[in-house]
Amino acid sequence: MTKIVIKVELSSHKLKVKAMEIASVTDGVTSIAVGEGKDQVVVIGERVDPVKLTRTIRKKVSRNAILILVEEVKPKKDDPEPSVPLPYPYQYYPPLAYTYYSI
Repeated sequence: MTKIVIKVELSSHKLKVKAMEIASVTDGVTSIAVGEGKDQVVVIGERVDPVKLTRTIRKKVSRNAILILVEEVKPKKDDPEPSVPLPYPYQYYPPLAYTYYSI
């Protein structure tokens, strides 16, 4: 997992939404957030190209986008993955057309 922090001038809500939409469309992204000071976009994911993402944000959102940080994030091993409960085994009965009644 890679953590990418990009500093962007997000002066309006429209620019913030646009930057988050661009990051969400990128392949391999698992998490997107607005960082400290509300002028940073934090992206976490696998196989994300930070240079390509910064270049796209520069083109479409703000010319002043700066790549600040790229680091590896290791998932916590303390948190076990949530187990999915198995469905209750459903009991099937034969249709009434095949049952025989004695009179």
